Amino acid sequence: MAASRLPPSALTLKQFLRRQQVLQLYRKILRAIREVPAEADRQYLKDWAREEFRRNKDATEEDAIRMMITQGNMQLQELERTLKLAKS
Repeated sequence: MAASRLPPSALTLKQFLRRQQVLQLYRKILRAIREVPAEADRQYLKDWAREEFRRNKDATEEDAIRMMITQGNMQLQELERTLKLAKS
């Protein structure tokens, strides 16, 4: 059998797809935060989001990562609902 040409640090397909989900969630959160009217609140939320993602960047356990993505999506939905209510 031929040796793999991939470096040992290469991501598996599952890891690559999960990473894409995390990046997509991060971008969606930052886009939603742009809609916050108060500059101080916007900066607080941006700092909070960055810190949460940085704090969990070394997570490797699949179940934990899935749970964090689910929790992040729920927080994003809550932020979007709050922003929608504030505009109406």
